[in-house]
Amino acid sequence: MHPGVKTALKITGYTLGSLVAVAGLYVASSFALSRIPVNAQDQDPAEDVDIYILSNGVHTDIVTPVRTRYIDWTTLVPFDNTPARDASAQYVGFGWGDKGFYLDTPTWAELKASTAFKAMFHLSSSAMHVTFHQTMRESESCVRIRISQEEYQRLIAYIKASFDYDAQGRPFYIQGHSYGQHDSFYEAQRTYSFLYTCNTWANNGLKASGQKACFWTAFDSGIFYQYRRKGPNVVRNAAKSVVRQGYAAARPKRSR
Repeated sequence: MHPGVKTALKITGYTLGSLVAVAGLYVASSFALSRIPVNAQDQDPAEDVDIYILSNGVHTDIVTPVRTRYIDWTTLVPFDNTPARDASAQYVGFGWGDKGFYLDTPTWAELKASTAFKAMFHLSSSAMHVTFHQTMRESESCVRIRISQEEYQRLIAYIKASFDYDAQGRPFYIQGHSYGQHDSFYEAQRTYSFLYTCNTWANNGLKASGQKACFWTAFDSGIFYQYRRKGPNVVRNAAKSVVRQGYAAARPKRSR
């Protein structure tokens, strides 16, 4: 083998090996840090508003009521900016992410290497994706969280601060882009990177409102882990229940 070819193969091998090692470290770090809980104990037990975290398998949205006495979100993100212009929706979901991913990659099949590179290395702008929902139903990909008035106001402030505004104080609406009939896009603050992803944004929103969250995560699974994990009280109560059931089964029944 020609020495130049051999050297090129070595460099290629080292480069690929380094990339695999970095990717592995990234995934391992996200996994480890997502297991560290933040706000494990809710400091404000009041339950004034129901919000939801909703995942599509990759990306996490924070979903809130469209209207409460604390805010009417349609004054910020009008129904008229969606194709359907359906004013009957009861909930609105907010997601933050890389603008290129959002607008140019509606499906993974359409992902371009240039889009991924710009997103991962802090070279692109960001967008807010707003989706209206008629109802919300809890499932493996949707968790309800009951929060207090004060906590909700902190979440409102966090979400509002994520939009980019014009001189009149209105979010910059991105025309001509939607995934369906009930969503729209807006310009956003901050820049996406492999250290600050769409799920990092959602996780930070939960932190800001005093809800259970991860220390840090790049993936939706880290957020949902905190809401599916069984704390010591749950385990203790379950054990007591098993003991009680066993005692009841073993106790002789009285004859009538």
